[in-house]
Amino acid sequence: MKTIGLIGGMSWESSHEYYRIINEKVKEELGGLHSARLILYSVDFEEIQLLQHKNSWEELTRKMVDIAKKVENTGADMIVICTNTMHKMADEVQKNISVPLIHIADATAEAIRDHGLGKVGLLGTRFTMEQDFYKKRISDKFGIDVIIPDEKERELIHKILYSELCLGKIIESSKSDFLKVIDNLVEKGAGGIILGCTEIPLIVNQKDVPVPVFDTTAIHAEKAVKEALK
Repeated sequence: MKTIGLIGGMSWESSHEYYRIINEKVKEELGGLHSARLILYSVDFEEIQLLQHKNSWEELTRKMVDIAKKVENTGADMIVICTNTMHKMADEVQKNISVPLIHIADATAEAIRDHGLGKVGLLGTRFTMEQDFYKKRISDKFGIDVIIPDEKERELIHKILYSELCLGKIIESSKSDFLKVIDNLVEKGAGGIILGCTEIPLIVNQKDVPVPVFDTTAIHAEKAVKEALK
């Protein structure tokens, strides 16, 4: 079994889910008392989110490259960034390490392709929804059309993520807001919904939505296990 290097803490609530899912999947695959070989580097998310909202992406890239190198040097055979938004610098991170980085958008797009869908809606932070590093990658590499909520809805989703879900707050009215945004995306032709922030599955899951949802946390974690057990 290979060692999975996790870069987490963005937020720790979703990193907790990575740890749980990875170990459960390893146990499911290998049985007995097996658990995953893991290295976790957990950041202080307060520092990260301040730089995100200042658009200090170059500084964030330097930080992520430095962390990835440390995790690799500690013995990781692959790197998993436990957040969608920070895949903005994934290509630069990959250039600076010698082990593979398991890209969350690629793993998600593979799952969408397996469902035979050509058009999906994307929910996530404002950065993930509005910038090209995520949705353009899915479109260019996999030929899948990715649509996003309107500006007012994007601001609402972003606010709920940072002021509630990243703090571990689950508020029923916010769940209703998410489901209204999803309904609007489905009306616009989305055949499925990407839960493109690793905190979203804390409040919305498949039983809440009439079309397929793609839980990026679970998809990413399970992809890491598949690679670790090759």
